[in-house]
Amino acid sequence: MEPNGWAVVGLPANFVAEARPEVVSGTLLGQPADVRFTPVGYRWVHSDGTTVTSPSPGATWSALGVAEFTPTDTSHVYAASGEYTVTLRVALAAEYRFAGSGWLPIAGTLTIDGASQRVLVGEVDTVLTVGDCTAYPSSPGC
Repeated sequence: MEPNGWAVVGLPANFVAEARPEVVSGTLLGQPADVRFTPVGYRWVHSDGTTVTSPSPGATWSALGVAEFTPTDTSHVYAASGEYTVTLRVALAAEYRFAGSGWLPIAGTLTIDGASQRVLVGEVDTVLTVGDCTAYPSSPGC
């Protein structure tokens, strides 16, 4: 997540997944067999009772070419200070191939939970500004 493990009340925290397709290989009835799991959906479950769902894993603010604290498809805004957790749930589609065949789909999806991440949320006061940063966003300190 961005910023790394912390967030500011009222500003977006950006969440990004790093799930990739994975192939599990083995032997079945003396023949090579593979199962490929491909991420097809992402759900961030926040301990404040909200859920953010996306078909993509999200991207960093830098990769998106936007300023920090810009809302994204996978960001979340916390309403109050405190310590929260967020758990990523990745939906995986599966395909298999057996004895040199092409990939064949397996019906349904499998959802896997990642490890929960702690998020410390606090309030921030700006100092050395001309005035309220909402009213004067380009002033020094904002």
